[in-house]
Amino acid sequence: MSDQDRGVAALLARARAGVRRLTPLETLAATRRGALLVDTRTDPQRAEQGELPGALVIDRTVLEWRLDPASGSRIPEAAGYDIEIVVVCRQGYSSSLAAASLRSLGLWRATDLIGGFEAWRRAGLPCADDPADVRR
Repeated sequence: MSDQDRGVAALLARARAGVRRLTPLETLAATRRGALLVDTRTDPQRAEQGELPGALVIDRTVLEWRLDPASGSRIPEAAGYDIEIVVVCRQGYSSSLAAASLRSLGLWRATDLIGGFEAWRRAGLPCADDPADVRR
């Protein structure tokens, strides 16, 4: 493996290769057609930045177990491998890696929000006033 194929930048490039990532407006449209919006930001990040309306908050450390339809620890919404999932983090980096991990499980429609929650806010999209739907 050459040096250019190593490191986090190379990992991120592989995770994003051939994947259609979504803009904030495309993410909003995806949720309106039934996509699962999954927020992996930490509790402090969400407290500071705000909540995403309609998002399921799933800690990155258990994401695969909660969304794999074959897992005994899945959430009810993880009904099959063809569900559309949009992962959101703060800036759109770790969400790309998380979506790639979900695709490697067979969740082939998993993608992420370009620019993360910060892009959502810059686009002027709403935050939720209700408490987050946290899935442990």
